Amino acid sequence: MPSSVRMKDRSGEPDIPHTFVDYEARPREYELSIAQTVLRIHSRVADLYNQPMNQTEHQLRLTVEALKERQEHELINNREFGLLHNVDRKQRLHTRSGPPTPDDLDALLSRRRRTHFFLAHPRAIAAFGKECNRLGIHSPAVELHGVKVAAWRGVPLLPCNKIPITDNHVTAILALRTGEESQGVIGLHQTGIPDEYQPSLSVRFMGINEKAIISYLVSAYYSVAVLVPDALGMLENVEIGRS
Repeated sequence: MPSSVRMKDRSGEPDIPHTFVDYEARPREYELSIAQTVLRIHSRVADLYNQPMNQTEHQLRLTVEALKERQEHELINNREFGLLHNVDRKQRLHTRSGPPTPDDLDALLSRRRRTHFFLAHPRAIAAFGKECNRLGIHSPAVELHGVKVAAWRGVPLLPCNKIPITDNHVTAILALRTGEESQGVIGLHQTGIPDEYQPSLSVRFMGINEKAIISYLVSAYYSVAVLVPDALGMLENVEIGRS
């Protein structure tokens, strides 16, 4: 946190405030994590069944989507860099009574200068909607990328089924400010890698074996960083009921 001291100059003029901003002498370094899988396709598929649709391309698309699902899970749950494990202690709040209420989300909003969106399990969003209905509060939806989504005070409530729910039906809700310019949460990746298929994702031909199986190695490199502590907050002990 910034600290201030007051000093008096030699002319006897009033003290001049000086502000010193602390910084990390040894900042944390993030290594990109990797998710990999091997796509195997029989050569006859590529030879005979690529019309009217390119079967190889569609198989690759489905493989990439599955890899991104795994990547999303890691970005939320990984013990080293996952969002759930990198919330500053001062940014962790507990619900007042168990279920997520408007007061709980207000408390979460108040911990940062701006919140771009909430991230919650779909069942947690439904539980919040029930609390709003119980209290007679209407929370208008907002439009995001052309789609109407649930919101609270104009902040989108985005669903994420990668946020776990315990056996006791307890989960968490995240609040994020994103972007480097906003000193928020940012994704990390590396572009320009060999055989790049998408940014930070490569597809490498591994050859054809004796059974005419074509193999491709699909690799994705990723991580996530919280630039300042108040960019990420969490509402803990969110009870969602047994429905």
